[in-house]
Amino acid sequence: MDMNQRIKDIAGTWGADFLGVADLSPAHDAILAQGGPVVAAYPRAISVGIVLLHTIVDQLPHSADRAVAVNYKHHGYDVINQRLDLFVSRVSSLLQREGYQALPVPASKRVDDERICAMFSHKLAARLAGLGWIGKSCLLVTPKEGPRVRWATVLTDAPLPVTGKPMEERCGSCNQCVEICPVNAFTGEAFMSSDPREKRFNAGKCDRYFASMKKKDPELAVCGLCLYVCPYGQHRNPAQTGL
Repeated sequence: MDMNQRIKDIAGTWGADFLGVADLSPAHDAILAQGGPVVAAYPRAISVGIVLLHTIVDQLPHSADRAVAVNYKHHGYDVINQRLDLFVSRVSSLLQREGYQALPVPASKRVDDERICAMFSHKLAARLAGLGWIGKSCLLVTPKEGPRVRWATVLTDAPLPVTGKPMEERCGSCNQCVEICPVNAFTGEAFMSSDPREKRFNAGKCDRYFASMKKKDPELAVCGLCLYVCPYGQHRNPAQTGL
């Protein structure tokens, strides 16, 4: 059994909904700037995604209800992040046994509080693997599930076949994620790989909003309205929304 199939089998075991391999060379400079030379040395990324439960996401406009907030934090973050982390750990061990370098990137761990970022962008890997595009919310939007997906990544030097190429942005004139944001963190600018994140998203506004909620009640510190409102994740025909 080839390595690619073995990774697919592991993905099936852990209930992954998305799996792709990206060539990272087009984004080398951005990866270097974010994660440094060790992270930027890897030529490939294995991108894995798990779809959030729609029954939970659809309740996010009512997150002031403690039961809604607790369920979203538990099943939308804690449980799915653990599933993703176990997958990337298992795949990294497999690659290492086969003589390759592999670096698992946690599903949701910030390493730089000043820049408000992780060591590597899961969205970048998923985009380069052809799994979706970056929306006006700065989230990775998939054609079927929209942004209702959590991601994790394995960086590797294994010569795995690349699965796709970046999709064209399909947000069009839709600004629902921009308009629903409670702190106006999004500018509405379409994604351009050459633009800094700040042109589309004020991460500080979002971060301060969550910090203020945590002070009141850590269990109620949830938002997610931008992923809730995206037409591409609501299982209706995008053509009906004017996209």
